[in-house]
Amino acid sequence: MEDITSQLRRKNKPGGGRKAGTGKFLEPTTALRVPASQEPIIKDFLVAYQRKKLAASLDMVEEFEWPKLLNSPLSLPLYSSKVPAGFPSPADDHVEKRLDTNDYLIDQADATFFVTIQGQSMIEVGLMPGDKAVVDRSKKPSIGDIVLAVLDGEFTIKTLAQKKDGSPRLLPANSTGAYAPIEIKEGMSFEIWGVVIGSFRRFK
Repeated sequence: MEDITSQLRRKNKPGGGRKAGTGKFLEPTTALRVPASQEPIIKDFLVAYQRKKLAASLDMVEEFEWPKLLNSPLSLPLYSSKVPAGFPSPADDHVEKRLDTNDYLIDQADATFFVTIQGQSMIEVGLMPGDKAVVDRSKKPSIGDIVLAVLDGEFTIKTLAQKKDGSPRLLPANSTGAYAPIEIKEGMSFEIWGVVIGSFRRFK
C-alpha cells in the first residue's frame, strides 16, 4: 500500500493529485483549517447547501393522481375544419370523427398516472405550472424523452440527456438560466419512474 509520504509527493508534483473538477462538488477545492469539533457541522452544512442548490433546479412535483376510467367511452365530436368564430353545427358535415379523450391521452391504463406541474423549468416544451402531465410507466425511456425522475427522494420532470461518458443528466426547458442542468453524480439515488407522453390544462 502506498504510504502517506508517497501520496504527498505524487500530489505535489506537476499534474499530480486529484484532477480539478472531479471531486464531490465538481469544482476546484482548497484546504481549510477548522477546529476538529466543528468538522461534522461544516460537512453537514455543505451537504445541506448542495441539496438546496439541487432543489432549486428540480421543480419538485408532489401531486400524483390516477386516471378515473369510465365504464363507457366518452366520445366527443372532433371537427376537421377551422372555425374563425362561433361554434360549428354537426349538420355542416365538418365532424370528422368522435374522439375518446381517454383513448387519446392514455396508452396503457394500469401503468398511467397524472402529476401536477409545479414550477417553470419546463415551460419551453409547453409544461406550465398547474398543467397535468400524463406519465406512462410502461414506456422505456430514451435520450430526449421528457421523464418523471426521482432524485434523492424528490420527484422532478425534466428532459433525459446523456454526457459524453454515458452518464445521465436531466435538462430543464427554460432558457432564462433560472434552472441549471442536473448532473447525476456518484452516490446520488436516481431512478426514472416513467415517460411523460402528454399533458393537459384547464383555462377556466
